[in-house]
Amino acid sequence: MKASITDAGAPDAEASREPLPPLELFDSPRAWRMVAAAFVAMFATYGVAYSFGAFFKPMAAEFGAERSATSAVFSITVLVWCVLGPFTGHLADRLGPRIVVATGAIGMGLGLALTSMIDRLWLGYLTYGLGVGVGVACAYVPMVAVVGGWFIRRRNTALGIAVAGIGFGTVFGAPIAAALIARLGWRATYALFAIAATVVLLGCAWVVERPPVHVTPSRVRLADALRSPAFGFLYASSVAVSIVLFVPFVYLPSFARDHGASEFASAALVGIIGGASVAGRMGLGNLADRAGAVRLYQASFLVLALSYGIWLEASSYPMMVAFALVMGAGYGGYVALSPAVIAHLFGTNRMGTVLGALYTSGGIGAMVGPPVVGLIIDRTGSYRVAIACAFAVALVSFALLIPLRRFEPAATTSSAAID
Repeated sequence: MKASITDAGAPDAEASREPLPPLELFDSPRAWRMVAAAFVAMFATYGVAYSFGAFFKPMAAEFGAERSATSAVFSITVLVWCVLGPFTGHLADRLGPRIVVATGAIGMGLGLALTSMIDRLWLGYLTYGLGVGVGVACAYVPMVAVVGGWFIRRRNTALGIAVAGIGFGTVFGAPIAAALIARLGWRATYALFAIAATVVLLGCAWVVERPPVHVTPSRVRLADALRSPAFGFLYASSVAVSIVLFVPFVYLPSFARDHGASEFASAALVGIIGGASVAGRMGLGNLADRAGAVRLYQASFLVLALSYGIWLEASSYPMMVAFALVMGAGYGGYVALSPAVIAHLFGTNRMGTVLGALYTSGGIGAMVGPPVVGLIIDRTGSYRVAIACAFAVALVSFALLIPLRRFEPAATTSSAAID
């Protein structure tokens, strides 16, 4: 058993028999290489996943499917990556991240390649849902846990930069997909995405290394975290926000096209969400090192909730851009600060496993949100009722976080102890 470091910067009782790794390994240039690998892995996986809005209309048109049936492709994908999160996090904690990320590369490439050949929409539930879902699950939680384990002083900043890869992937993924679909069609575009995603993720797997401190996951400690009131509030809030979070990625481009925007301009709205989220991820990750992760996490949920009020009133493209900017900022803060909040409340030794457990909430929300919104739009012929419901649910997600500060640990964090 190798040594481990608690949030106070001291070895825990389980590992105190062996010497600690040198502190200079943490926050080192080697550690920042892990941040770069995580950034690129998230750029690739989420760039593909969040470009689905660009594929939505051409796929629905070819298969003659309703919005609810087509959006289920994306919802199943999110469910898969959320459900698999605890397992990929556990495997990365136990076996190391390299084999897990490489598995994700193969799964995602194969899934996208098979999706390019489907002749029935329901096959996409299997090929795209499983393939892309496995790819994201094998990249996100393991890579976030790796970054968290390589840092002490600058952990929140490093995590913010790493998950900013999701934002950059969102910025470029949807517009690139729209341009390729217009020129080559959606099938050839998925074939190209399959090659690119596989190559990029295999490269990240080659670079990534296990953190200096490794502890085999303990089911008892995970169970303690899951039973805590703090985790309960986090989980309930995450379920609620996930119901509405994925709706713009599926429906905002088609909403914009129905209001007169071009194909490229409509797809660009998803990119704008991603661009705004980059500022939220990187800025708030750095600020959390000084101002506190929990308070900023709550603020991110409030900003995200209020953005749906803008979308509710949007009838022009500039208003849609305003919604995308505000929603992206709140969404970026939520994603960037989730790992920091987990590390702050529960420590980093089992971060991959606990974080993966939290992210199962996203699968529940994703299976409810986009299909129900599609059903409402199909039945009413209007987006407004669906957006109003999303606005209300988003406000509930913020309200569920209000009691969270009561459960913050009294002990100082690692950075405070070392500084």
